[in-house]
Amino acid sequence: MDPNSIDAAFWLTAAAILCLIGMSAFFSGSETALTASSRAKLKTLADKGSLGAASAMKVTEDNERMIGAILLGNNVVNILAASLATALLTRVFGDSGVAFATMAMTILVLIFGEVLPKTLAIIAPESLASKVAPVIRVLIVVFSPIVSVVRALVRGILGLFGVKADPEGKILALRDEIMGAIALGHSEGAVEKEDRDRLLGALDLGSRTVDEIMRHRRHIEMLDADLSPDEILTKVLASPHTRLPLFRGDEENILGVVHAKDLLREVDRLLRTTDGTLGSVKDLDIVKVAMKPYFIPDTTALDEQMREFLKRRTHFALVVDEYGGLQGLITLEDILEEIVGEITDEFDVVQKESALKRAENGDYLIEGQMTIRDLNRALDWNLPDDEANTIAGLVIHEAQMIPNEGQAFSFHGFRFEVLQKRENRIVKLKLRAL
Repeated sequence: MDPNSIDAAFWLTAAAILCLIGMSAFFSGSETALTASSRAKLKTLADKGSLGAASAMKVTEDNERMIGAILLGNNVVNILAASLATALLTRVFGDSGVAFATMAMTILVLIFGEVLPKTLAIIAPESLASKVAPVIRVLIVVFSPIVSVVRALVRGILGLFGVKADPEGKILALRDEIMGAIALGHSEGAVEKEDRDRLLGALDLGSRTVDEIMRHRRHIEMLDADLSPDEILTKVLASPHTRLPLFRGDEENILGVVHAKDLLREVDRLLRTTDGTLGSVKDLDIVKVAMKPYFIPDTTALDEQMREFLKRRTHFALVVDEYGGLQGLITLEDILEEIVGEITDEFDVVQKESALKRAENGDYLIEGQMTIRDLNRALDWNLPDDEANTIAGLVIHEAQMIPNEGQAFSFHGFRFEVLQKRENRIVKLKLRAL
């Protein structure tokens, strides 16, 4: 060690190294704060008047450019600090100063330039991001030419390996992030199951179509226009539904939709304008009472259909396939039930048996027409619903056949046993987790 080497230049160099380590800590902490901060929380702070949060929102809009500017500044100060430390300690200790400089800078940069600032940033990312964002915005502008060149070079190299940026990936990632946060909140006890189901149900409307939740044509209650007025009145009064499709001859030949209130008005008009006896109801023309039918394709997204219902001020639509064949019907209530769960009123028919029951041995007895989505929501399972909407449909799809009573299949971690079959329909199954 040379005592004469410790002079004013030595202390100035040492001070410069400490300043560079401080700058390294700033860049490291800024990177962690800006990447770890929640844009939703920053948006909330910005709406409350925080200029720093608004600046952070603008900085994080282009993460690639932000990361490029921060890493450029961080690498420059780290390399410069290491070079100055090597020159300084070599001057004092000779050739062995290289080893001392490497050891000293590794410890200083690791603790004070990386771990310490990143830990502080993780503790309160939004607060720190709001403070550093104005400075980072200036650095992005200053380093913009160099970052642009590096960015183009990196994208070119990635392109050689077939990796390309997806412009819509950020939007999809944000949606997945929201859904993941809701699911995580439920698993940690912060979000109740009912709240989770409602929130996820609302988010899923855009990715689901009407054919997944419609009432199948097999279960639709219809009116035959050729019935007598007395029979029509009896059927309408006995039905739990307010709107009933009207057909003539063939159920595919839909003439309109009869609303019970419109029918009541027409009956009242006939009674008041004639002799006032019930016999005058024989003059009822049900076709004139019926509203014009509203047909929609079975591929319509649920959120789009909900907007159409609200726009048209109607709650009832008939679903047809690509050939125009009637597939079923859907109401606004059906869509809302995907968010809030089952909606019933005093006129709904109460099911005598639940579609889902648990036996004493732990097996589940399930109606074949129960939807996979309802089963997943009820039991927190993850059975796939890409290829089928109902449990019976899932069994048929996986088995590649229409099974007989007593047949059992194992797939997706469950055992499915067919308990009851009617014609070609699976009516009831027994399901057990493997």
